[in-house]
Amino acid sequence: MSTPPQPPQPADQPTPQPGQPAPQPAVPPQPTAYPYPNPQSPPAGNFYAQPTMVGQPAPPQAGMPGNPYAQPPQYGPVPGPPSGGGGGAGRAVLWLAVGAVVASAAWAAGVFLIGGKGDSADLRGYSAPSNMCSGADYSSFKDEYPESDSSPTHNSLKDEALDESYCSLSLKKTGSTYGDAYLSIQVDLHKKTDPGPEFTAAWKNYGDSHTGYDVSTVKGIGDEAYLVSQDTSSGSSSGSHYATLAVRDGWVTYTMSYSAYLSSYDKDKDPPVLTDVSDWLKTDTKATMEQLKD
Repeated sequence: MSTPPQPPQPADQPTPQPGQPAPQPAVPPQPTAYPYPNPQSPPAGNFYAQPTMVGQPAPPQAGMPGNPYAQPPQYGPVPGPPSGGGGGAGRAVLWLAVGAVVASAAWAAGVFLIGGKGDSADLRGYSAPSNMCSGADYSSFKDEYPESDSSPTHNSLKDEALDESYCSLSLKKTGSTYGDAYLSIQVDLHKKTDPGPEFTAAWKNYGDSHTGYDVSTVKGIGDEAYLVSQDTSSGSSSGSHYATLAVRDGWVTYTMSYSAYLSSYDKDKDPPVLTDVSDWLKTDTKATMEQLKD
């Protein structure tokens, strides 16, 4: 094993004898502009550091506490400056090695923080129209409710995180002045976050958080769809009929909801049964989602 470097000799050291080589002073540490600890010259008090032998490459360094650029050993040891007179060249080699390590770390951090293309919004060609009332298909309800709503409500939103379009309208039987039932339609394009987990939790478990509702899974529409319904009439002239079909296709969610209050119906007119309403919702949802694709 090589001996550790000796400190410089004091000024009154003995004069070398003729014919004998003069003793060489030890090479002092090389200055550097690198703001973090040199792996070969750890700061005082760092008990993780290992002594470095003159003339030998420094051993691989584990990440030192407080150094955000320290890398695991697979990058190999960083070469130190030459043992004599070549401080500039040694620093150039050190800067090249450190630069490569830092660049690798920055690249890796960018991949983890920004994410790859797999994290981009899965919108599948859907768009949110400015007027959902004219952009949706609800023709299945026309036989039961042939009168049109002269002033439906609609609104829309365009944002970096979300595009949304909504419509609310009255459904009227022939001769009705006021709405006999109501239909609401909404589409949401989630452009920053995947709505899947929350959509499933909210709609699949709707019956757990809302008493008296029936929930069933619907196949063949989007990635997942749920039909939520409730009939509180019990064959009387009071109560209500309610049904919602909620669909998720990629990062796009769509809901179509029907509600009818028997107290607002003409006593000679019965509302449609929920099995018929459910079929209309499925038919018109499929047609509307096709229309919403570019």
